Amino acid sequence: MKRDHLHLHPQDPSSGGAAATTSSTTAAACGSMATAGKSKIWEEENQLHDSGVDELLAVLGYKVKSSNMAEVAQKLEQLEEVMYQTQDDGLTHLSTDTVHYNPSDLSTWLESMLSELNPLSTQSIDFSDSSDYDLKAIPGKAVYTQAEPVTAVRENKRVKTSVTSDTLSFSPASVFPNETTRPVVLVDSQETGVRLVHTLMACAEAIQSDDLKLADALVKHIGALAVHQPGAMKKVATYFAEALARRIYRLYPQPNPNDTPFTDLLQMHFYESCPYLKFGHFTANQAILEAFAGKKRVHVIDFSMKQGMQWPALMQALRLRPEGPPSFRLTGIGPPQPNNTDPLQEVGWKLAQLAESINVEFEYRGFIANSLADLDASMLNLRPSEVEAVAVNSVFELHRLLARPGSLEKVLKVVKEIKPQIMTVVEQEANHNGPVFLDRFNESLHYYSTLFDSLEGCGLTPPDSEDKVMSEVYLGRQICNVVACEGPDRVERHETLAQWRTRFNSAGLAPVHLGSNAFKQASMLLALFAGGDGYRVEENDGCLMLGWHTRPLIAASAWQLATPA
Repeated sequence: MKRDHLHLHPQDPSSGGAAATTSSTTAAACGSMATAGKSKIWEEENQLHDSGVDELLAVLGYKVKSSNMAEVAQKLEQLEEVMYQTQDDGLTHLSTDTVHYNPSDLSTWLESMLSELNPLSTQSIDFSDSSDYDLKAIPGKAVYTQAEPVTAVRENKRVKTSVTSDTLSFSPASVFPNETTRPVVLVDSQETGVRLVHTLMACAEAIQSDDLKLADALVKHIGALAVHQPGAMKKVATYFAEALARRIYRLYPQPNPNDTPFTDLLQMHFYESCPYLKFGHFTANQAILEAFAGKKRVHVIDFSMKQGMQWPALMQALRLRPEGPPSFRLTGIGPPQPNNTDPLQEVGWKLAQLAESINVEFEYRGFIANSLADLDASMLNLRPSEVEAVAVNSVFELHRLLARPGSLEKVLKVVKEIKPQIMTVVEQEANHNGPVFLDRFNESLHYYSTLFDSLEGCGLTPPDSEDKVMSEVYLGRQICNVVACEGPDRVERHETLAQWRTRFNSAGLAPVHLGSNAFKQASMLLALFAGGDGYRVEENDGCLMLGWHTRPLIAASAWQLATPA
């Protein structure tokens, strides 16, 4: 078997870089140097002799004093013994695709090799020491295969030079005796953030491979690494570590019907602390307002009523129409509440008071449903389309239907029976509904890292404000559901805009282009946020997306019944 060795030569202070060559290049260079440099070697012989450096080793590039020869020989013996003992226990890569440093100080190099090899257990990875260590080999596909890196940890990253890339990874012949093709990630001791991300990925892969013993060791180490991280990365890692631990130890979060009020409260704090929900509400309202132009009676059916935060702004906009406000009917749908309370009715009373104060004719009805799939068009007291224009609105709701096969199709069938003037949809721009756990984990780690980073950089709320803390809890609960749950309990099944397009087109719906007014509304909204320079609104085939820097996070779209061909 042919072995190609990579040689990392010491950094040249004058050039500020590190040279790396393959073995073939090195051999050619050595041949020319042997011919051209003989005279120089003999000229320096006297100097080497005077300094006590062994002449034969000096010719090979190693400066070892004759007085230290016995000590160096002993260290070589120790190194050989350690490599022999560990060869059958996951370190065979040391004899195949080894990364060699070529130091002039052979004694120091031997000490560093021994210090790296001795701490490694031959049975398991020991992460009990949370202090900085030199190099750790993390088994598994912890290297990102995607082109897009995690922004929070890639900036200002320092890496060791390699022949083919500037990453922290290479692929040895083997890491474990039975898994000869799995890559190894080498993580520099000063890059704790990178180590943290790689450890998270390695833990997820161990779970994917059903290696719960390794996953247990890794998840314990995540907490130790996260402690040293500032800001958003620490919080993200903590939530993901909790979710991984729940999956490892099978402590799955159980659905709790009595938890609905708290979930709604968390979403209210999320609404206040960042622009994502506001963006969804404003964009949907603008599309509904344009669809209702010239209509005297309008009816909005809200699949995600919650606290009714979306509708005061629409009522104000309807009041300001040149032709005067229409008669406005609102049907709000929400889940059952504990203790037989009826928050939907309370929301209706508040909206009725607002409508009265601004002279808008208002009618309200609340529906309690365990699932949107339980709805029937006959329950909604629909009126002929020539009498009343209807809009259907859904914000962060449709993805939950994907947990139960057939539910989304049933709801879209009801939508077609309603025959709305427009249907507005706001969903997370992410793919958290794939069949492979590791892919979902990777995608969710990217997505929520960006979301938490945007919370840190938003500047609208103080760092330790209640809104910000509760918003993090709101996102943390989503992380736990995506990572720890399976089956019907995994309800946070976010999909991308492209996936929703396919679903809606198959159901007989056609896209409605969100006009320039919607774009202007979104841009004006972002201008209100301190530090809002990080937010970006972009148009995507008639839909609008709000993201943080280059990563889209929320997508708003509008739909209507497709015209028969």
